[in-house]
Order: sequence, then structure tokens, then C-alpha cells
Amino acid sequence: MTGMTQPQRATLGWTGFAVGSMALILTMAIFWAGPFAPQQSAGVTLGELAAEMAKSAARSVSGGEPPAPLPPTRTIDDYLAIAVAVLAGLSIILGIAALIRHEQRRAAVSGIALGVMAVGFQMFAWTVMMIVGASIIVSLIYTMRDSFGDMFGGLFGG
Repeated sequence: MTGMTQPQRATLGWTGFAVGSMALILTMAIFWAGPFAPQQSAGVTLGELAAEMAKSAARSVSGGEPPAPLPPTRTIDDYLAIAVAVLAGLSIILGIAALIRHEQRRAAVSGIALGVMAVGFQMFAWTVMMIVGASIIVSLIYTMRDSFGDMFGGLFGG
């Protein structure tokens, strides 16, 4: 009995599992309960987008210079998205370190999988939102075809 070794504890693997769980839960909370920062209504945002497009088109036609870019402002939603990315990355790194240390494979792979799922869920949600947003912008441009018909050079058949 003196030659038996103690099984190695999966400290990094289970830590990666816990951190990956937090990342996935935070991702789902942001998706279903967010956004947490105050948001303008969609009509105001689309109206401002249309007005900005008209100003930009008029400035382009008159040969004016574009305005200087403004620095982006960060909101709580931005910081939460960064936190999810950090937690998911940490979970993946802890899972890989657990595999390197030959800890329990199930705990290590679970940490990696949860981190990848958190990132994947976030990427899927952003992809869907970008497709919907692009289709809204395209439909907005299409509905404004009478105003911008000459500018788009017959793009809309008019």
C-alpha cells in the first residue's frame, strides 16, 4: 500500500469550469435582460441615421470635408461584454492548463467548452443583430429612394 499515489486534484479544471459558467451565465443575462445603459428608441436612431446620411450626401456633393471622428463613449454594456470575453478566455486558458497538468480530463474539457460556448453565444447573437441591423438600413435606404434617386444612379430602377 505504500506505492499508491493520491489522485491529482483538478484545481485548474474546476476553476476553469466555474469561470466558464460565470461567463456563460453573464452572456445569457446580457442577452435577455440587457441592454442596461439608457437607449434611444429605434425611431429616433433610424431618423438620426437618415439625417446623417442626407447631411453626408450633401457635404459630398458640395465637396465639403467630413467631420472629425468622435471618440466612442463606453457604457456599462461595453464593460459587461469585455467582462464576458475576459472570463471566457480565462476559462479556456485554465482548461488548457489543466490538460497540460494532466488533471481530470472531464473538468478541464468542461471549462474549455463553457468558455467556447460563452464566446460562441455572444458571436451568434452579434451576427444575428448585425444581419437584422443591415437589413433595416438597406430597407431605410430603399424607402428613401425618391429623395436620393439621382444620387444612386438608377440603383433602384427609378
